Amino acid sequence: MDDFTAEILASRQDFDEPESPDEQPHEGFTDSPKADPDPDRPMTPPPAAASPPQQMSGLRSGIAAIKGTASLQDRFVEKVLQQVIPADDNASSADNDDWAVAHAERPNFNITTMSYNFRRFNARIGVVFKFQARVERLLSWHRASHTLSLLAVYTFVCLDPYLLCVLPIALLLFGVFIPAFLARHPAPPKGTLSSEQNVGYSPMGPPLAPAATVRPVKELSRDFFRNMRDLQNCMDDFSQGHDKVVALMVPVTNFSDEAMSSALFFFLSAAALFMTIAAHLIPWRLLFLLGGWAVVGMGHPSVSKLLLVTRKEHLEPQEEKAKTWLNNWIAQDVILDSSPETREVEIFELQRMSPAGEWEPWLFSPSPYDPLSQPRIAGERPRGTRFFEDVMAPEAWEWSEKKWALDLWSREWVEERIITGVEVETEGERWVYDIYDERHDRIGVLDPAVEKGKLRASASRPSWEEGEDGTGRRGAWRRRRWVRFVKRRAAEPVPN
Repeated sequence: MDDFTAEILASRQDFDEPESPDEQPHEGFTDSPKADPDPDRPMTPPPAAASPPQQMSGLRSGIAAIKGTASLQDRFVEKVLQQVIPADDNASSADNDDWAVAHAERPNFNITTMSYNFRRFNARIGVVFKFQARVERLLSWHRASHTLSLLAVYTFVCLDPYLLCVLPIALLLFGVFIPAFLARHPAPPKGTLSSEQNVGYSPMGPPLAPAATVRPVKELSRDFFRNMRDLQNCMDDFSQGHDKVVALMVPVTNFSDEAMSSALFFFLSAAALFMTIAAHLIPWRLLFLLGGWAVVGMGHPSVSKLLLVTRKEHLEPQEEKAKTWLNNWIAQDVILDSSPETREVEIFELQRMSPAGEWEPWLFSPSPYDPLSQPRIAGERPRGTRFFEDVMAPEAWEWSEKKWALDLWSREWVEERIITGVEVETEGERWVYDIYDERHDRIGVLDPAVEKGKLRASASRPSWEEGEDGTGRRGAWRRRRWVRFVKRRAAEPVPN
């Protein structure tokens, strides 16, 4: 364990911090690197003529020459990208307010900063790739003793889950502190002592070696290009894994095949209900123990070959039968709605009394503009359109009928809206009139006692009245309700 962890901690420790952009074209090849007061601050590299030429050969001299003349090219590319890339309008969208606040002080895209940050990242990512390689070797049974040790620790954790609290501390002690101490107090080289004198490792005495540190690799070194190779392969692995997951999961979860997605939704709902009731009865420790051993065991070369042969001989012939049975069950038992959703929409035809005593068409409004409505009390004009043909269906809906129909149940929509101060026609054209208010036409001094008696008398009458012949004086507005059915409109496919 000490060799494994000490090698990770001391990985690339012989290389120095990569230089900042203003020192990079020539200082990157010297054996004695200069200290950078602020290595994390991206700076624009100076022109190549500002530094004296040096004798270089091979790949390094070619890359140094390119770096020396890249300043003008970087500026030109930045100007081009500023014209091509659209302006950042995330802050103007209400849905992206959190994103805008979080990135308010973050720098915008800059090709020089991007290149500098990539070099810094590539110089430091080597320890992650080394850890990844060690884990792959551990799970692939490269050394059976190491893999069995891992399974033993996993078994103890499964049998006693409280050991998870001890596991991070143990990893810190045995994976960090002990290897760091062994690096400061190394054992004597083999063969320097006789068999009688060699009694084993002894930690006694002062430190004999410098402390192990993790340092970024030097640019253009072998480890730097090895990190670029691993990063390239890692990006390819991620892309392939992402595409496989999308190809496997998205078609059955995005309801492109609605019957299949509905069946899967039903199975998941049943599983959630079952787990809610019986989760406490399942032996989770035993399941995790057997599952972990099975997963790690399948990584053994002999077991993986046996599983591959078994799948070809026994499982693949049964896969088609299982798929056929599932498709038949879905086709017979999953019933989907074939007709689109429909709703009833309304529009109110408003008419106003002219000074000549005749009703004149005013407009078609989505609200009845009754005497106690908010726009009416505020003195606002009704809103709508002058012609029936200009009435549009709601967004994401379309008309399912060709014509509007007059609502003959005028009394019902008046009661549903709790509209007061109106007179309702139950026959004929089904107009709903404003009740005439005498106070609007009176002038002069009013007697409070008389007015109070009239208010009590009017309060004893119903809030709306029914009329058949339209006799008597009425208010300045009348309206009637038209209805029409709409259906959901299929969304147009979004191009890739």
